[in-house]
Amino acid sequence: MLRAAAAAGRVVWGATASAADADAARGDGFEVLDTGDALRRARERDALVVVAVPLPAVEDVLRLLPDGVRLTDVVSVKGPVAELVARVAPTARYVGGHPMAGTSASGWGAGTADLFRDAAWVVTAEDGSDVDVLTDVLELALAAGAHVVPTTAAEHDAAVARISHLPHVLAAVLASVGADGGPLALALAAGSFGDGTRVAGSRPELVRAMCEGNRSALLDAVDDALGRLGAARGSLASTGGLAKTIDAGHAARRALVEGRTAELTDLTIDLTSPQAPAALRALGSRGGRIVGLNGSTALARTS
Repeated sequence: MLRAAAAAGRVVWGATASAADADAARGDGFEVLDTGDALRRARERDALVVVAVPLPAVEDVLRLLPDGVRLTDVVSVKGPVAELVARVAPTARYVGGHPMAGTSASGWGAGTADLFRDAAWVVTAEDGSDVDVLTDVLELALAAGAHVVPTTAAEHDAAVARISHLPHVLAAVLASVGADGGPLALALAAGSFGDGTRVAGSRPELVRAMCEGNRSALLDAVDDALGRLGAARGSLASTGGLAKTIDAGHAARRALVEGRTAELTDLTIDLTSPQAPAALRALGSRGGRIVGLNGSTALARTS
């Protein structure tokens, strides 16, 4: 976030609990302060505070916030963060965020200024959102090279359970099944196994925080996956066929690829309108995106 915001022309400073990351960031020319000093300066300058820590650490950070700060985050679940903000930092002017970008590596050395380029960046558009903060978060995401997908915290968590958190669980299972095949199986492992297990290389404590923090929605996704695996097993055992499972997966993958290349229709949304949150949510539910801002008007595209 520091790199991307600085590259976009923002004045930035940061704080971290990791002494190694702080030293590395300073070595690259970034200003890293004590957390309390960083937050006090943010309040004095009415700066946008971005919380970029794993979910278990969010509450401790929120307890340090001065009253009335402009606040967003990049945490991978939104409902629990919104609940923590309401309970621990109720005066914060909060708009949730989650850029759908990253790698299996972590730490300062794993970051790049263009990490978010062409990525989807979720911004929560809840009723009653502070328009100034919402606009600031949209501007930050767009300046980092992302496109914005507006939605609610609940809808975000249900969606990422299926396309982010479930893949981590399945990658862990696939990696374990492969390893149980012994040295020969791992020696033969090629592209499909490597692609399917890539995210299993992520730090386990971060994956646990992400997945366990979205427990309810992830349970629904796991149940769906287990049902499909059960149907595949039943078909394989009874008829020897897997056509239904394989064909459904192939069609779903094609829909993903074709959806990213489909023609989109341009539209605008007045962010100062009382109907703006509902219009933004409707845009996101259709798979639409915000691609620019013109003052208080969001420039959007939808299928």
